[in-house]
Amino acid sequence: MATVNWRSLNELVRIQSKWVTLIAEQWLTEKGETLEYWRVEKADSVIILTLQGDYLICLPPTFRVGIRRATVDFPGGRVLPDQTPMAMVPQILARELGTDTDSIQAIASLNEQPWLINSAFSNQRLWGFIAELAPTAPVPRGGSKFRLESPDIPQLLAQLECLQCRAVLLEWLSQRRQA
Repeated sequence: MATVNWRSLNELVRIQSKWVTLIAEQWLTEKGETLEYWRVEKADSVIILTLQGDYLICLPPTFRVGIRRATVDFPGGRVLPDQTPMAMVPQILARELGTDTDSIQAIASLNEQPWLINSAFSNQRLWGFIAELAPTAPVPRGGSKFRLESPDIPQLLAQLECLQCRAVLLEWLSQRRQA
């Protein structure tokens, strides 16, 4: 892959919050052109595939402002500045599924390094996890269960609007096939 020799000239604007930073910069291209470039840097995210026996547990449909309707999703959230992605898993499961720590039998990471979610305008790092719940752990009212070994998984893939949720599910399925 060829190296592009662009050089940062100046940061014009930086607006920062706990979850997102908006940055405007000037860059000098390899052709000597000066470009203004705006980008968003988002806090790291965690998506959790929650297993209970032979089932994959999804949240009750959640309203998404960006697409103006409720969608099926996996538990997930942003990584707090003072936390590790792994430490966020029980907190996210408690918040989104009502799961207490004693109900979580195992947590495993799908990726050793974060996946970079990159577009022309936005950057974010994504961590995928598998959490196994005890067979007796309650699941949220209105949540969905999808059987792991059935046509349920293709149906789930067809329902998932969140590209990050789809990516984590497809990676997990790929790793299962290779094992």
